[in-house]
Amino acid sequence: MLKSIEGNFDHPEVNELLKKHFAELRDASPEGSAHVLDIPGLKAPSIKFWSLWEQSQLIGCGALKFLDENHGEFKSIRVHDNFRGKGYGIKIINHLINEAKNLKIQKLSIETGSGDFFAPARKLFDNCGFEPCPPFAHYKEDINSLYLTKLLYN
Repeated sequence: MLKSIEGNFDHPEVNELLKKHFAELRDASPEGSAHVLDIPGLKAPSIKFWSLWEQSQLIGCGALKFLDENHGEFKSIRVHDNFRGKGYGIKIINHLINEAKNLKIQKLSIETGSGDFFAPARKLFDNCGFEPCPPFAHYKEDINSLYLTKLLYN
């Protein structure tokens, strides 16, 4: 059973996972197309962040940014390398969806990359019912980005 902890950025394992996530996304995205937030960015009042654990092992993390009272954006979703390819990505997404529902979010959106590096993420979001949408919030059309959304309530 997964245990979630809200806002523990300073835990050494969480900090290390986030730093690796930031570095990989910046390396995989052309300049001007990397939209990853650093740790201070994730600490903004409009963002809730969770790490997920199985006993004492870090599984991964994810964040929810409030764009308005009904619309949220997923940020910094990452599965620890030790748990990739084992179905934990969908567990993290489902945890974040449940948290969004508890917070009365009606619509979730995400920006992800369009390149090969991001293919597993796109497949995961497709499997979770996210559909392509136009750019939202501050995003602009960008051939290096794909925008996805999912309605939680009709």
